[in-house]
Amino acid sequence: MTSATERPIGIIGLGRMGGALAGRLLASGVTVIGHDIDDGRTQAFSKGGGRPAPSAADVARYAEVVLVLLPSAAALVAAASGPAGLETAVGPGSVVVEMSTLAVDDKVALRDRLAAAGATVLDAPISGTAIQAETGDIVVYASGDRAGIDLARLALAPACRDVVDVGAFGNGTRVKLLANMLVAIHIAAAGEALAVARRSGLDVGEVLRLLAMGAGSSRMLEVRGPMMAERRYEPASMSVGLFEKDLLLVADLATSAGTSVPLFEAAVEIYRAASARGLDGVDTAVAHEISLTGGAGPAGGDQA
Repeated sequence: MTSATERPIGIIGLGRMGGALAGRLLASGVTVIGHDIDDGRTQAFSKGGGRPAPSAADVARYAEVVLVLLPSAAALVAAASGPAGLETAVGPGSVVVEMSTLAVDDKVALRDRLAAAGATVLDAPISGTAIQAETGDIVVYASGDRAGIDLARLALAPACRDVVDVGAFGNGTRVKLLANMLVAIHIAAAGEALAVARRSGLDVGEVLRLLAMGAGSSRMLEVRGPMMAERRYEPASMSVGLFEKDLLLVADLATSAGTSVPLFEAAVEIYRAASARGLDGVDTAVAHEISLTGGAGPAGGDQA
């Protein structure tokens, strides 16, 4: 068996997360073939040592394992279908690792579309931010064909903390949505706690350090707490606008499970308030401003 660094890996979608994964793989000596409809992203990928491809089909022609990281179901359909789509180039032995946060039904549709060509599709979303991806500190919740997961694990080893087999196709998305449910609550809680600290006249940076040492810490406090302490929310690792799409998927999952989720619903209102104040493009850490200023934002809020 050839090593992971001897096999080209394809990436479709070179945004914050896809670009970060590409960077990690390239730094490890992996040949990466990538495609994005954004010329700026493609140029940055090429400057970093990647091999740009003009279409999704061209990626699949040269890479056995293709990672897909796209922002919407419509983008996924566009990448899969038509003369320049994946369906024209994949075949037996191809493993398409769908890593976006989308509805399970959208991923099932991709699996069924590409199965006709003999390709294996995995549902394998990422837990972690683009900033974490830049340091390899992400986990992939892989679900579907076990042999495909083994190949994906080998391919992704240089870029991830772990690739976990979570069972049947669709379980990856379900676990990811549960993770995002907790992320939404933890960011809101961290923002609120640091708002109380700031309004109490405490040194927020020092409070953050102390909280991270104790039982009140969380991964989101550690990752987004520094942004809150500095009241700096750009560039966004996960924007409010993009996160709202994920929150709708979490709500749908909870509804289908017949489960009451009052803590999650309270957290959602904070992101809605941020969106209503024109903060869609900034990081979700801006939840701190909602607690602190009622949504005035870092430029217009009280800097106390």
